[in-house]
Amino acid sequence: MVTTEKKPRVLIADKIDDAGIELLRGSAEVTLRPGMKPDELHQALKDQDALIVRSATKVTAAALEAGTDLRVVGRAGVGVDNIDVDECTRRGIVVVNTAGGSTFATAEHTMAMMLSMARNVPQAMASLLTGAWTPAKFMGVELRGKTLGIFGLGRIGTQVARRATSFGMRVIATDPYVSREHADANGVELVTKDQLLAGSDFLTLHATLTTETGHFLGEAELAKMKRGARIVNCARGALIDEDALRRALDSGQIAQAALDVFAEEPAKDNPLVGHPQVVCTPHLAASSQEAQVEIAQDLARLVLACLRGEHVAGAVNAPLRFAGDIPFVEPYLHVADVLGRVVTQLGGARLERVEITYAGELAAHDVTPLTAAVIKGLLAPISEERVNLINARLVARSRGLNVTESKADRAENNYANLITVSVRANGDERVVAGTLFQDAPRLVRIDDYWVDVAPVGHVLITQHLDRPGIIGRVGTLLGEGDVNISNMQVGRQVRRGGAIMIMNLDERLADPLVQQIEAIPDIRSVKQVSL
Repeated sequence: MVTTEKKPRVLIADKIDDAGIELLRGSAEVTLRPGMKPDELHQALKDQDALIVRSATKVTAAALEAGTDLRVVGRAGVGVDNIDVDECTRRGIVVVNTAGGSTFATAEHTMAMMLSMARNVPQAMASLLTGAWTPAKFMGVELRGKTLGIFGLGRIGTQVARRATSFGMRVIATDPYVSREHADANGVELVTKDQLLAGSDFLTLHATLTTETGHFLGEAELAKMKRGARIVNCARGALIDEDALRRALDSGQIAQAALDVFAEEPAKDNPLVGHPQVVCTPHLAASSQEAQVEIAQDLARLVLACLRGEHVAGAVNAPLRFAGDIPFVEPYLHVADVLGRVVTQLGGARLERVEITYAGELAAHDVTPLTAAVIKGLLAPISEERVNLINARLVARSRGLNVTESKADRAENNYANLITVSVRANGDERVVAGTLFQDAPRLVRIDDYWVDVAPVGHVLITQHLDRPGIIGRVGTLLGEGDVNISNMQVGRQVRRGGAIMIMNLDERLADPLVQQIEAIPDIRSVKQVSL
């Protein structure tokens, strides 16, 4: 008797290119149901092994509960904001997306927006269609000889830089997590944020949206730009304070803007849509025929690979399994991730090198996944790609970040096991170390100070001279700012020498309050770390 293996079932809830559908049909039973309402989606998910969506369909906890057989959720595109990734992880459902398929399409659309804005193409065409013939009214500017500033020199930002160079533009960029070698290789000069704002004739945004990058361009930043500068945004709408941009356009501080994305989409009531100095498109950057074919085919391959039980580079949440070392090493994955997040926020500058040292019993095990977890922590807050344990090294290499690891039989300060992460940035070195205590991560070293900190929530770290009254002054400012301290630790190396103070706070401090703390005499540095 011959038995036929049952094909997995794949539900496609949003439209993807036929090329991807055909790939899926070769190995799966495919159901096409775009445009479903939530209750219809819940019903359709029953007995399905995989779900494919774009941005329209919301994959909520309720939907996942209905899809009791789901093993994979695939997102055709970069973002996974419409997918409850945590709930997928809890249910053992792998989430995959296609981060790279739209790189060239987005880069080309950025250039199209820049050129259309510079030469007033949409306004001139609209005028011509009314029967008018007023070429002098639409005098433009050339890209040649202008300075293009890029915020975020990842995959897309790098491709934009290459194209801008061919137009005869000087290219500068701000990205603290890209090496100088990578920038040099692509004809880009790395600068500070203030230098970027002051030096750009055109400014284009290509960063992921995080708590740190949200409203990257606000009232203060727009005021620092050249009068008459031009802005392009094909990344995330919330990178710009839209009300502040409108005021800057009205005043002439900013000459023009070209926007493909908005803080709220669809942008039906957005005051920037229809503004005479703004070129707008409805989130079209990835909408090229070639990109859609590539995205659909890439996603189909990823989904099928997951259904076969394989680990894939596009997995957002799939845990990395390493035979033999799971029981001992896996608990340290969280420690490694936390150390990466801490040191990247402490560094505050361009990373050039990362050194990771494993000491104690850890040194006898395969620490490859731990190194990936450190890189994930370093890059996840700022990369436009979703960084995970599987693709962390690849993302680091794409940014020219040099990562080395070493092992030591014995750990410093009598710890049984210790992970130490050292980063070098602009000639300065920052060091953090951590371990496990009662199955929870503990931060035990910051630079030259041995500490014992629970790395959770919002952490304020000051380094200062050991002088009477400094702790009280900081506490007074926090009290006046209505900020509660849940835990505090101080330490020093020698009396009246360098000292450190670490506070766990209930909320992140606003910039003015940080500046007040920085102004206290003998305070050397103030850093906030959010975990």
